[in-house]
Amino acid sequence: MTKRIMLLLVLGIFITACETTPEQDTGPEVVDKSDSAEMTDDGAAGADAGSEAQAFGAEGDQASALQQLDNPDSLLSVRIIYFEYDSSTVLAQFEEVIQAHAAFLQASPGVVATLEGHADERGSREYNLALGERRAQAVKKQLVVLGASPEQVRTVSYGEERPADPGHDEQAWSQNRRVEFVY
Repeated sequence: MTKRIMLLLVLGIFITACETTPEQDTGPEVVDKSDSAEMTDDGAAGADAGSEAQAFGAEGDQASALQQLDNPDSLLSVRIIYFEYDSSTVLAQFEEVIQAHAAFLQASPGVVATLEGHADERGSREYNLALGERRAQAVKKQLVVLGASPEQVRTVSYGEERPADPGHDEQAWSQNRRVEFVY
């Protein structure tokens, strides 16, 4: 629980600092999430909810909240969660990103996110549709556990039908095994 509080305080300070920095168009950002923190076993939002809401500016100010989505220095700019082959288990490296999106949704009750689940081309269409749905539901479950309202999160599966990379090798397949946040 102490780790989680510290993580949320650091995240709040980071986001607050980002809000006071003028925006610059620096092009695409490469984000290294290899040192992300682990989610606690209980997963409860509890007393952290107030500090999460404050990290996104004035409560109820939806325009201000939506600006955070376009801030390249924010974890909210990371809108793709990747998965291992034939798996719907969220990788530890994406837990911090999901925590940021959950805090954003909790602080912005009028915002709705759609989670689009995808799979690579291997397997039948039916299997891949089901796998994409399991992936989207896995991300939704974590968002809800971390404080987002279930009504704020919709899921849809496209299976293998909308590949990010049309190639037929591991590099392409790894880009296609994903859930995308759409606001």
